[in-house]
Amino acid sequence: MTYGERFALTLFTRDPDLAAEAERAGVDRIGVDLERLGKDERQGGLATWISDHDEADLEALAARVPARRLFARCNPVHPGSRAEIERLLARGVTTIMLPFFRKAAEVERFVDLVAGRAHPVPLLETAEAAADVEALCRIPGLSEIHVGLNDLRLSLGWRTHFHVLVSGLLERLADQILGAGHRLAIGGVGRAGDDRLPIPSDLVLAQYPRLGATGALVSRAFFAGPETPDLVRDITALRARLDEYAGCPEAWLAARRRELARHVGAPEA
Repeated sequence: MTYGERFALTLFTRDPDLAAEAERAGVDRIGVDLERLGKDERQGGLATWISDHDEADLEALAARVPARRLFARCNPVHPGSRAEIERLLARGVTTIMLPFFRKAAEVERFVDLVAGRAHPVPLLETAEAAADVEALCRIPGLSEIHVGLNDLRLSLGWRTHFHVLVSGLLERLADQILGAGHRLAIGGVGRAGDDRLPIPSDLVLAQYPRLGATGALVSRAFFAGPETPDLVRDITALRARLDEYAGCPEAWLAARRRELARHVGAPEA
């Protein structure tokens, strides 16, 4: 299996038709974003998306998406976490993402609640969680960590999520996560070759093989522009571009990091 083929893509949607199209296109995880607790306080007023998805949306998605692809992002650990996770499992969710934690102990609680009945994915998106990554990587039952760029840059007080993407901090996190034998996912990706975005999408895509990441969200930018994406065509093209970049020399990938850093005004070293 090539790098592009094993790159795990996750799509947030409540639309059964879009979910079915994404399934035909080979998107690996398809489902709802249920995160509410604290998100408006963190991101309210910013150009970020706060979901209006509901647990009940999973019923329509489950009718169009194989169980192996059914996904949900739950709320951060809170007093109702056990009941929330049980409801998601009862609706057939097979991958659950935990957002916005500060300590590895919260993830350990989450993994214990899932208890091997679904694939648990912690979303590392706070400075405190980044500082606790070694303990996070030691949690039994964990095999994948997704680094979220938007909340992490807010937590760090950095200008944009691209500053995180080209940072030494993210390189250190990648080294620790991969060194522990875990799969690494990072942020979200747009369509290959989309130069209409403020930052060319291919500059972002080149960072994934550079960092050793093998997963990402399908971002809102993927659907930006006047033309509706053809998911089968565009997901195939995305995987092909990732394959292309995975075969490039390290020096070329390092140059793309410097180019992206120049675009966003971040340190190049």
